[in-house]
Amino acid sequence: MSELVARTGRHQQRYEAGYRLIAGCIPFKCIDSGGNGDDTPERIVEVLMINSASGPGLLFPKGGWENDETVEQAAIREAVEEAGVRGDLLHSLGEYEFKSKTLQDESSPEGLCKATMFALLVKEELVSWPEQNVRERSWLTIPEAIERCRHSWMREALEKGFSKWYADGMINTRNEDN
Repeated sequence: MSELVARTGRHQQRYEAGYRLIAGCIPFKCIDSGGNGDDTPERIVEVLMINSASGPGLLFPKGGWENDETVEQAAIREAVEEAGVRGDLLHSLGEYEFKSKTLQDESSPEGLCKATMFALLVKEELVSWPEQNVRERSWLTIPEAIERCRHSWMREALEKGFSKWYADGMINTRNEDN
């Protein structure tokens, strides 16, 4: 098996109306707890977050959407590169605009970004992945993730996108192959 390598550089990066286009996901899994007293297991949702390479707080995997891939492919790639997980994209959680303080360039001089986020049901945690030397994985409950999330736009994706979708019974799940 060939070793996975993270993509680098901006030569294939997508931009739209001054925004750098970003793809990302909220990786999650469901765990059956010991039950709630009537022998019915209670399902607990945990989301996977990673440490930031540039400061405190935790993040969801995300990165640039490149010209040779769909937004879904970019989100899956970022999950593998940054968090070392594979799974199924189940639902689009919407688009979130934010301003990057560190990633400004000639196509986005103001550092404006637009991220499309997805729910990713984790099926596999890789032992080895491209950014394992700079990233640590943490499985957290949703309240813990909200508290430790570094960026407000990611917190919004978790609270308004993911949590609402999950509470509504995970309706509108994707049926396409990615």
